Amino acid sequence: ESGHDDQMQLVSFDVAGQEYGLEITCVQEIVQVPERITRVPKAAAAVLGVMNLRDRLLPVLSMRALFGMEPAPLADHNRVVVVSLDGGQTSVGLVMDRVREVLRVPRSLIDPMPPLLAADAQLRDITAVCRLDEGRRIVSVLSADQIFDDGALRGSLAALTEQGQSMDSSETVSDSSDEEQFVVFRLMNEEYGVAIAAVQEILRLPETIARVPRSPDFIEGVINLRGAVIPLVDQRSRFGLPVQERNDRQRVMVFTIRGVQTGFIVDSVSEVMRIARAQIEDAPELALEQAQMIRRVANLAERQRMILLLESDRLLDGAELDALDAA
Repeated sequence: ESGHDDQMQLVSFDVAGQEYGLEITCVQEIVQVPERITRVPKAAAAVLGVMNLRDRLLPVLSMRALFGMEPAPLADHNRVVVVSLDGGQTSVGLVMDRVREVLRVPRSLIDPMPPLLAADAQLRDITAVCRLDEGRRIVSVLSADQIFDDGALRGSLAALTEQGQSMDSSETVSDSSDEEQFVVFRLMNEEYGVAIAAVQEILRLPETIARVPRSPDFIEGVINLRGAVIPLVDQRSRFGLPVQERNDRQRVMVFTIRGVQTGFIVDSVSEVMRIARAQIEDAPELALEQAQMIRRVANLAERQRMILLLESDRLLDGAELDALDAA
């Protein structure tokens, strides 16, 4: 298997029907659009305003406006991708039409922008082009710093960031070492989280899933992931929940468990979020199987949310792993 140095991990998203990607190293988190974004007078046209993200003000910009595209009303499918600029000195929220996947792509499938196109001022944000599905799917890879290379936009951003820091100055801003980063997903009405470092990819559910004869009930089938065949586990079935009809919100989360790449079907992936360690506590008494899998709980009292934190290497027990090996 290729080492991680030979791969690029991207968060891919849609803007006006086109697919773009940002390297995951510059993505701090992905959150839902808040109910309230406060407008800021005299800000650059692309600035939607500021939002409160864990007691700090975050500038929020429209990706459509940055690309000079028609605005569209915000809806449930929009997401705010929080990116870091200038080596982590500045954080900005970018509103995307929808976040699609988290991909780990071999660098052999990524080409630099051709010089002729790279010279076009309108395309300077795009640093590379990623060819997937034998060239049928193109993902344009963006540079977060180059998106904000415009002087007027930089000035507006600096003023907003300063405003946010002055608001924070009276409070102790949590250090990133006091936080953990999780991918949050849903099954029925419950929210679960797994450490982002454990998640290899997050994919849309493919249209075709190959069934495996005489495989255990929890194995939905196998899928082809860029040449590798990986087993697919229906997490609802695994947790003994009612079966759900296939839909666009479902996602496949890919983990490597005991050396085997395995995909888990979940109802939806809602956020990538940072949670303060102070909000994480030991899980209450659970049944033995659950206790193996769920050892901690994030209690976000101010948002009235409880997120069950899963141990990714415990998603399957020994017998199930043996069944996977045999499938």
